[in-house]
Formats: sequence, C-alpha cells, structure tokens
Amino acid sequence: MSEACNVERFNPPGMAFPGMSQAVGCGDFVLVSGQVALKDRQIVCPGDPAGQAEQVFRNIEAVLAEAGLTLGHVVSLRCFLTSPDAYQAYASVKTRIFAANPPAASAMVVTALVMPEILVEVEAVAWRHALAKTGAV
Repeated sequence: MSEACNVERFNPPGMAFPGMSQAVGCGDFVLVSGQVALKDRQIVCPGDPAGQAEQVFRNIEAVLAEAGLTLGHVVSLRCFLTSPDAYQAYASVKTRIFAANPPAASAMVVTALVMPEILVEVEAVAWRHALAKTGAV
C-alpha cells in the first residue's frame, strides 16, 4: 500500500515561471526542474557551454536552498546538451563541483532546447537525508 505525501513547491525569488515549479518535494526527495543558464531572465554566457554549466549549477544550488538543501544532497543529474562538443566543458564543471561525492548522472545530446542560445540544461534529484559534501559553485 502506498503512502501519500504532501507535495511542496519551491520557487526562489526571481526564478518563478508560469505553469511550472522550479522544484517539487515529496517525502524524502526534491526534484529540480531543468535549469538553464538564465540569470535575471537573461541568458548567461551565450556560446560558452562551461560558463552556462556554471550558471546552471548556481541555479540548481539556489533552488535547493529554497528547499533547505545543498548540492551535497544531489543524488542524480540528467543533462541535455545541444552538441556533443559541449559535453567536455559541462563534464569538467560537474566533476569539479561534485568531486567528493559524484551523483548518478546521464547526459544526452538533443536537437535543440527551448531557446537557441541555450546549450546546457540540467535536471537534478536531491535526497533530503544525504549527508554528502560537495564543492561550492
């Protein structure tokens, strides 16, 4: 028999978008919506996958903070890239941030993301009871 959970929705100031939550919590898990390199509704580092990855992880960090969590709670990442050439730049940033305790991760190349300037999008799953430490963005 399944146990019901109260769904929590997290939208840090300045990051809310109509029709979606930046993260949803249910029970022990918080699921972070796909984050892209937007800051103040502007694309950051156009043409630079490493710079975009840095901003993406800052955004994930901000969303998790709204839920009372840190990057150290992340147990899974799913990355979407618009080019295989962007993978190494993304992976370098991810590896630095999660050097001590890397989460499960996958990456896939897609034809396009929601805006042509966006090169990297990352979804994250965090576990509220994780005690792992990670580097700072």
